[in-house]
Amino acid sequence: MNYPAFFDQEIILQDERVRLEPLQEKHFDLLLPVALEKDLWRFTVARIETAEQFRAYFDTALLEKTKYRSYPFAVFDKKEQSYSGSTRFGNIDLKNRRLEIGWTWIHPSLHGCGFNKHCKYLLLNYCFETLQLNRVELKTSHLNLRSQKAMLRIGAVQEGIFRKHTVNDDGTIRDTVYFSFIKDEWPSIKNTYFRDLLSAK
Repeated sequence: MNYPAFFDQEIILQDERVRLEPLQEKHFDLLLPVALEKDLWRFTVARIETAEQFRAYFDTALLEKTKYRSYPFAVFDKKEQSYSGSTRFGNIDLKNRRLEIGWTWIHPSLHGCGFNKHCKYLLLNYCFETLQLNRVELKTSHLNLRSQKAMLRIGAVQEGIFRKHTVNDDGTIRDTVYFSFIKDEWPSIKNTYFRDLLSAK
């Protein structure tokens, strides 16, 4: 698959709880109240406190899709019938059959309840079983222990820490912890770490 073919398709991923749909302009107002939850940006590169800052962040996400850099999604909570956040395929390298799942933010009320596990399963399953990728990466701040534990709970392998890796929007410098999944391990991970989601179908 070439880059235009990948980025021009309408990727919709869903199960009984979550629907991931391509991010569009119509989602800005729907996601703005969630984006202004300050706790979401505590450990991220971006620092969103105002509608103007979210506008810049949102527009960058849409622009990156036109430049074949990332594929952003809006996250819809089927149970609550509301848009609850966003996630993204980024650092897409089709030649080397790898990409990153990240830029994920979901309303704080949904943290720790398994909602994001639904999202990650849909994304990972698409990466390995539809796109036939070799590798999927995830990363987070070395300070974000909750995120690191969450990645380990779904079978991601911690690979290492990139020291002084990124300058955050507020000027602070972060070390970045890298995790990955690879295609050889996906069948086992799917049937162990995500077994509860499969059995619920």
